[in-house]
Amino acid sequence: MRNKLIAAFACTTALVSTGAASAADLGARYTKAPAYVEPLFNWTGFYVGGHIGGAWTNQQFINNGTGAAFGDLSPGEGFRQRNSGVMGGAQIGYNWQANNYVFGVEGTISGLDNKGTVVNNVFGVADDVFSWRTNVLATVVGRAGFAVQNNLFYIKGGYAGANNRLSVTDTVGVATGSGGQTHWANGWTVGAGWEYGVTRNWIVGLEYNYAAFVSQTYQLGGTSGNYTFDAKPRDIQWAVVRASYKFDAPTIARY
Repeated sequence: MRNKLIAAFACTTALVSTGAASAADLGARYTKAPAYVEPLFNWTGFYVGGHIGGAWTNQQFINNGTGAAFGDLSPGEGFRQRNSGVMGGAQIGYNWQANNYVFGVEGTISGLDNKGTVVNNVFGVADDVFSWRTNVLATVVGRAGFAVQNNLFYIKGGYAGANNRLSVTDTVGVATGSGGQTHWANGWTVGAGWEYGVTRNWIVGLEYNYAAFVSQTYQLGGTSGNYTFDAKPRDIQWAVVRASYKFDAPTIARY
């Protein structure tokens, strides 16, 4: 009887050991799934969009001393005037992302409503009426930024060009008449901004820019000949809100 009890105890012990080993194998074989991590926003890809805001133009024009005495300003004399208006337009570009760093190129075209009038009353009220207008602004820039998930903080710089017109009407004195001319002014621009990826494809942002331009020669023809100026938008500053749609935006998941 004693031998039978010993045999039964040994058998039970073996079965318990086998079950424990099997449970250990199951624990090693079936591990807990990793926690889900929100996908990172990927800034790489083409994008197109629009912007709207305000612009400030500082206009300068000076008589360069050539041409007829039309307009009643001596050589070296002129005016500088600052005015503002609404602006809006479109942008297109491409971004490359490497870790948290984002590099890109972008082109913009904008319409402006910046204009002004200056009255020279040397020989009476409203003797000479000078008018200027800057109505188109274009840029081609490079961008560099740092991404923090859906946020992108960036700087930019490159080429800027503006369509600028100057005209004058002289109604008092011997040399009278009116005339105007339009030129495309070339220059450079720098700026900075912030963008936020609202969804996988839609991006919104804020941006500020500064641009300066070189002078052009404007010949304003009156009845006595040409009245010649060196004129330019001395600088243009603008601040806009932006919205863009980004193509080819696969997500990058972290585990």
